[in-house]
Amino acid sequence: MGFSGKDLGIDLGTANTIIYNQEEGVILNEASVIAYDKYTREIIATGTKAKSMYGKAPRNIEVVKPLQDGVISDFDMTAEMLQHFIKQALDEKKPSNLRVVVGVPSGVTEVERRAVLEVVRETGGKEVYVLDEPTAAAIGAGMNIEESEASMIADIGGGTTDVAILSLGGLVVSTSLRYAGDKMSESVIGYLRKKKGILIGMKTAENLKVTVGSALIEKDGEGKEIIKTVEARGRDLVSGLPRTFEVSNKDMEEALRESIDTIVDAIKTTVEKAPPEIAADIAEKGMMLSGGGSLIENLDKLVAIRTGLEVNVAENPYEAVAIGTGKSLDNIERLRTYADIKIR
Repeated sequence: MGFSGKDLGIDLGTANTIIYNQEEGVILNEASVIAYDKYTREIIATGTKAKSMYGKAPRNIEVVKPLQDGVISDFDMTAEMLQHFIKQALDEKKPSNLRVVVGVPSGVTEVERRAVLEVVRETGGKEVYVLDEPTAAAIGAGMNIEESEASMIADIGGGTTDVAILSLGGLVVSTSLRYAGDKMSESVIGYLRKKKGILIGMKTAENLKVTVGSALIEKDGEGKEIIKTVEARGRDLVSGLPRTFEVSNKDMEEALRESIDTIVDAIKTTVEKAPPEIAADIAEKGMMLSGGGSLIENLDKLVAIRTGLEVNVAENPYEAVAIGTGKSLDNIERLRTYADIKIR
C-alpha cells in the first residue's frame, strides 16, 4: 500500500506533539498543552497558545499538560488535544480513515500502550500502530536498524530518556528513564532558588537551557574556561519583587549535572547489559543522540568522554521520532511485525 496524505507519524510527547507525513515532512509542531474551562469543559486553547497562558489564566480556566513522563495522565484531554492537532495539521473538520504510527517510550506498561492506541483511535485513526520511540528515533535519524550489526541511540525527550541498542529491526536491550528535559528544567529552577535566591518558572528555565545550557565548559587556547552569560528575570525570594539577574553556562553546567549524570549512567548501563558481540559492534560504530535534550551544548562530547564511544547527534534531533514513525509506514508489513496495532 502506498503512502498517502492520510498517513501520519506522530510523536505524542510530554513537551511537544509533532506530526509528520511523507509528502510534506513535519506538518505540525505544538506544545502538548491544553486550556479548558473548569466548569463547562469547553476547550479554550491548545498548543503554544495554551502554553502561553501558564500562570496568567483566570480562575475558571485550567491549563494542563495531559501527558506526564511520556505517558497519558488525562485520557480525555489528550484525546481533545490530539484531535485538534490532527484537524489543524490536515486542515479538515473531521479527519477519518487515518493510518497512524505513534511513538511511545520503550519502558511503558501494556496498559499505557493501549491507552495511546485508544486515544489515537478516538481521533479518527482507522489503522493505528504504536512504535517504541528509540526504534522510531533511529529510523528518523537515518540509521539502518535492519542490519545484523547493532546500532545504539539515546533519545532524550521532554518526559523520558530512551536508550536502546537495535539489531535486525528490533530492540536487543533498552533502558527507559522518566528523567529528561522537564526534569532538567526543574533542576534549573531548584538550583537558582537555592544558589541565587531567585524563583523562576518552567518557561524561563527552558529558555536558559537553550541559551546557556551546557554539559561541559570548553576552554580557550590558554586553558581558561569560556564563560557565557545571559540576563533573566525572576522573583527575589527575600523582597518578593521582580529582579533581573545573570546566569552563566557555568551555573547551568552545575544545575544540570545530576540530570546529565543520570542519563550518562543509563547509557553505560545499557552497553553493559548487551551481549558481548553486540557490545563489540557499539564499541566500533559508536552511538547517536536524538531528542530535544541532545541539543544541550557539548552533551555529545561529555558522553564520549564518559563512555569512550564515538557520539553523534542526529541531523534533525528534535523531530527524529516523528520522522521515524512516519517513515516506518514505507514498509507496512515490516511495521506490523514489531509494532502494536489496532484496526477498526
